[in-house]
Amino acid sequence: MLITSYNPAQMGDVLVAITKPDVATQATEKKEKIVRIYDVSSNETLGYNFFEVSELLSDLTDQGQVFLTEKQVAILNEALSQAGFEAELTVDMTPKFVVGHVAELAEHPDSDHLHIAKVEVDNGETLQIVCGAPNIEVGQNVVVAKVGAMMPSGALIWPGKLRGVDSFGMLCAARELALPNAPKARGILILDPAEFKVGTAFDFAKGARLFA
Repeated sequence: MLITSYNPAQMGDVLVAITKPDVATQATEKKEKIVRIYDVSSNETLGYNFFEVSELLSDLTDQGQVFLTEKQVAILNEALSQAGFEAELTVDMTPKFVVGHVAELAEHPDSDHLHIAKVEVDNGETLQIVCGAPNIEVGQNVVVAKVGAMMPSGALIWPGKLRGVDSFGMLCAARELALPNAPKARGILILDPAEFKVGTAFDFAKGARLFA
């Protein structure tokens, strides 16, 4: 997993690279212009902060989540090696916001409003996702934020449990996707299957026109 973000207006010339979720006991070590964040108990890397990253990647222009190419990741790995860290970053080009299809729906055994959905996504995969939206139904096409997605708010999607039930992603409301003029009422975004095909990356530009 590799989630990267760059926000020079707020954080300066720093690329944040996240490889695993936060843990209760974590620490940092700095070598040259790189800070490694790691799990104290296991020593597993949770991520890196690359300071003055424009010296390494002069073509970073996006603000917020950025999607690095194989060449850019190779440059960062070389910088890690030169600083004395392990070159452990891997490219992840798979889409994190995809069109899914609600194939099954069951009531949560420990909640009066949560549902356990089985959602078909890309690559023939079916995800179990716990959802509390009041408008969810079997047969709908929906927007799935898969594990590794960064929401427009900056929140990250990791595997989790909701009241003891495993959940591997999130079914998104239009406002959670920051779509213009999105309704404020609770409920996930329901997509027209003729316009949004199951398994494809969610087209934010097309989505922005839904409430125009």
